[in-house]
Amino acid sequence: MVVTIEVVPQDLMASRFAISPLIETMHAQWVLAGRYPAGANGPWVARWRETYLRLVREYPALRAAAVISGNKGDANADFIAPPPTAVDVPFEVELAAMRATPLGQAHGEIERVLAKRPSAPGWARELLLGPEVVERFAQAYEALWRHVLSHEWPRFRAILQRDVAQRAGRLAAYGWQAALEDLSPNVHWHPSGRIEIGLSSGVRRLDGKGLLFLPSAFMNNIGVYLEHAWPYAMVYPARGLAAQPPVPDADLSALIGRSRARILAELAEPATTTQLAALLGQSLGTIGGHLATLRRTGLITGTRIGRGVLYARTPLGDALLG
Repeated sequence: MVVTIEVVPQDLMASRFAISPLIETMHAQWVLAGRYPAGANGPWVARWRETYLRLVREYPALRAAAVISGNKGDANADFIAPPPTAVDVPFEVELAAMRATPLGQAHGEIERVLAKRPSAPGWARELLLGPEVVERFAQAYEALWRHVLSHEWPRFRAILQRDVAQRAGRLAAYGWQAALEDLSPNVHWHPSGRIEIGLSSGVRRLDGKGLLFLPSAFMNNIGVYLEHAWPYAMVYPARGLAAQPPVPDADLSALIGRSRARILAELAEPATTTQLAALLGQSLGTIGGHLATLRRTGLITGTRIGRGVLYARTPLGDALLG
């Protein structure tokens, strides 16, 4: 089965990328619950598994979530994680949007899913169709964020930000094929103006509204939102999650210092000071000092992007690392 998304020239400019901490909290829960493979996040799951199980006992909505989210096809309720409205919305803002869901809308989405899942347990049905279902999910996801995901969010966010910068640049400079070519073996671009995804069936048209791209640090496969309640969106695995920066040569570490050698290795892909600090677990001041030294010696260069500076290796830095 293949779903086809037909695009027009206006869709290229209208497409956008976003990072959603609330959606990533939902994805993280699927992985922690064992419903999706942990992949490169295996060590992370091992660290937080006991905390998650404690939260499940305290918040039954986390167990009930398996009935209405993370299922194949359209057997999912959307109110749990509404679509992000900007590139990088804070978790608290997204949680407030979830809490603002009218009860009638939440029950309507849940009833649609339950009609396709007649085997859902009675206790879950009672919780899901109860008068406090929206608030119970909000409290459960807030606890999961606070006690688990927030502790390592800076690292995950840095990975997602780097992916967005790289892939959005490809889309803007080279078009659909360059942006889609390594997303997944299930995603194909046809020059006639079609994106084909081997997940379901049917034809959708963007009609100039563009496609919303959502990188994920927890999903190993492509997911799509093709319902009218959402903008058409594609969730895809972020690049760089499993990849470790090359281990610098011992002589290079002796020459310029181990931390600077690690930064030089990490800059195989451009990054900001904040991203490097999150990825390498060092303070902003420490990273900033190393970057200044590397820049003065001509090993890296910096380009101002908005309020930040994006650092990348120079040909000299490439040669030295090589």
